[in-house]
Amino acid sequence: MSKEELIFCPLGGSGEIGMNMNLFAYGNETNQKWIIVDTGVTFADDSIPGIDLIYPDPGYIIDKKHDLLGIVLTHAHEDHIGAIAHIWPDLNCNIYATPFTAVLIAEKFKEKKIDIKKNLKIVKLNGHIKLGPFSIDFVTLTHSILEPNGLSIKTPAGTILHTGDWKVDPNPLIGDKINEKKLKEIGNEKVLAMICDSTNVFSPGRAGSESDVRDSLLKIMSLKSKRIIVTSFASNVARMESIFYCAEKTNRKISLVGRSMNRIFKAARQCGYLQNIKDPIDPRDAKKIPREKIVYLCTGSQGEPMGAMKRIIKGIHPDVFVEKGDTIIFSSKIIPGNEKKLYSLHNDIVKQDIEIITEETDFVHVSGHPNREDLKDMYNWVKPNSIIPVHGEHRHMNEHIKFAKEMQVPHALQVENGDVIRIFPGNNPEIIDKAPSGRMYLDGSIGVGEDSPSIKERRSLSQNGYLEITLILSNNGKLNKPVISYKGIPENVNNEKIIFEVEDEIFNTCRTFSAKNKNQEKNLIEQLKQNCRKVVKDRTGKKPFTNINIARL
Repeated sequence: MSKEELIFCPLGGSGEIGMNMNLFAYGNETNQKWIIVDTGVTFADDSIPGIDLIYPDPGYIIDKKHDLLGIVLTHAHEDHIGAIAHIWPDLNCNIYATPFTAVLIAEKFKEKKIDIKKNLKIVKLNGHIKLGPFSIDFVTLTHSILEPNGLSIKTPAGTILHTGDWKVDPNPLIGDKINEKKLKEIGNEKVLAMICDSTNVFSPGRAGSESDVRDSLLKIMSLKSKRIIVTSFASNVARMESIFYCAEKTNRKISLVGRSMNRIFKAARQCGYLQNIKDPIDPRDAKKIPREKIVYLCTGSQGEPMGAMKRIIKGIHPDVFVEKGDTIIFSSKIIPGNEKKLYSLHNDIVKQDIEIITEETDFVHVSGHPNREDLKDMYNWVKPNSIIPVHGEHRHMNEHIKFAKEMQVPHALQVENGDVIRIFPGNNPEIIDKAPSGRMYLDGSIGVGEDSPSIKERRSLSQNGYLEITLILSNNGKLNKPVISYKGIPENVNNEKIIFEVEDEIFNTCRTFSAKNKNQEKNLIEQLKQNCRKVVKDRTGKKPFTNINIARL
C-alpha cells in the first residue's frame, strides 16, 4: 500500500438482510483514515435461546480506532443504528446523523446512561460534512422512515455513492421527495462505484407510494362499523400519519399502543413532523369510547411475543381488548423468517371471529425498498462506473449484478461480509483481502462472540436439559447418599428408576477413586459427568448438561 487507495469493507449486511455496517478507507500504508457507515442489528431466532439482538463484530475497526474519523448514519431503522450504543464505547468517536435519527440515537445512549451530547453531531437535511479525505454530502431519498439519506462520498480518488435504504416515492406524504436533481449532479461528476440496496431486486415494477396506501386504508376503514386495530412498523411515520388521517375522516379517535409507537411519535413531533394532527388518546381513556368510534395503532406487526398485538389477542393487555366483529389490519410486510409466529397469531385472531386484513388480502402496505423500475431510475441518474450490491442475501446480490449488466454498467462485483475491496486505483473494484468478521450476540447487556460458552451452554440446556449431582463426603472420605436433581429431562413412569441407576453409577464410579485424595477430584468429576450422562442418554435419548458438586463435611 505504498500508493493511496480507496477501500470498501462491509462487516454486516452483505449476504444478509439486516445488520448493516460498512467501512470506507482512504490513504496509504502509513496514513490511512477510516469512516463507518451505519451500525445495525438483526434479530435472533429460536435457535439461539436467550438472545434477542445480533450485531456485526467490530473488532477489525476497533483495532484501527485511532485512524477512525467517525460514524455516519444513513437513517434510523434498527438494522442501521441498533448496535450504535453497544459498539460506540469501544470506538469513542463522533457520530453524524440528521435530526430525526439523532433524537433516536440520543435515547439509545440515555438508556445505557452514556452522555453522547459532545460526540453526536447533527447534520441538516441535504447537508455536508468533511472528515479528513472524505467530503460527504447527505442526499435526501425516500424510504419507509423519516429522513433517509444516501451518501455521496468524495475522495481525492473520486466519488462513491452509498445509497443506504431507499425507493422512489412520488408522494411520500411526510418529508421531501427524492433529491433527483442532486443525484443527477453526482452522476455528472462520474461515480467510481455505487454501493446499492438489493432487497427488492426480484420485484418488477415500482415499490409504490404511501399516498396510495392511505387511499386504500381509508376505503377499508370507512366500511368497518366496530373497533379497528391497526398494527404497523412504528418507524413508518408516514403510515402513522395515514392512520391519524383515516381516523379523522371516519370520525374516530385514535390511541397509540406500545412503547416504540409512542417513542417514534414523540421523536417525530420533536423534529417538527406530525404537527397538524390531533393528539392521540391514552389507551386507558380509550376504553370509555364506544367501539365504533376508536382506532388503535399498535406495535407487534411481526407477531413479537411481547408486542402489543400479541398481548391484545392473548387477552393480557391491561387497556385494550377485542370482541367478535372487530377488525384487525396488519399494515406491514411479513418479514421472511417471521412467518411461523405471525401465522400463529393470525390463526388466534380468526378463532375469535375477528376480521383480519393483511397484505395478502388487501392493499395495505408498500415496501420501502426499490423495485426494478426504481433501480432503473437510480442507475440512469447516477451512471456509475461500477456497482457493488449490498443489503441482500447472496441470491439478491447475484440478481442485482445481472440487472446492472442489463443497465450497461461496466463493472460489478459480488461481495460478502469481511471482503476488503479496492475501488481505486484500478478500473474496476476487486477483492484484495479478507478482514476478520462475524457476529456478536447481545446476551443480557453483554456482547459475546459466536463461540461464547454462555451461548453453547444455553443451547445445550434448551436441547437436553440439566442434571445436577452433589456428592457429600465425610471426613474419612465416606460417600453419603448423593443429592440428585434435574430439569428439562423427559419423564415417564420409569423415571424413578433413572434416578436409582444414576445413583448406582455414582457409587460405582466413586469406588474407583480415592475420595480422600483431593488431587483426584477433577478426574472424578469428569468421569462422573460422562458416566451419568450416558445413563440418562440410554434411558431418555437426552444428553443433559451436567454439573457435579463435591461437599466435604
